[in-house]
Amino acid sequence: MYLILYSKTGCHLCAGLQEKLAQVGNIQFDLEIRDINTREDWFEAYEYEIPVLCQKLPEGEKILPRISPRASVAKLEQMLQKNLIISE
Repeated sequence: MYLILYSKTGCHLCAGLQEKLAQVGNIQFDLEIRDINTREDWFEAYEYEIPVLCQKLPEGEKILPRISPRASVAKLEQMLQKNLIISE
């Protein structure tokens, strides 16, 4: 499974979500961090939305529900389990 985190340097909400994702233990995934300042299309799409977490699928990217910065790692895991598309 492959997740993408749209972020930018200096964003404490992005850093917090990245730290929590690193602590998720029950779901195996690769994580790519994309800095929205490196591409104009990413910046235009996510300037006011970061952090944005997506699942990469063959047909494109699925944006996952936004989670509160105060949410625990367990709550993040629950959100992922509920919303990720698991391919076999």
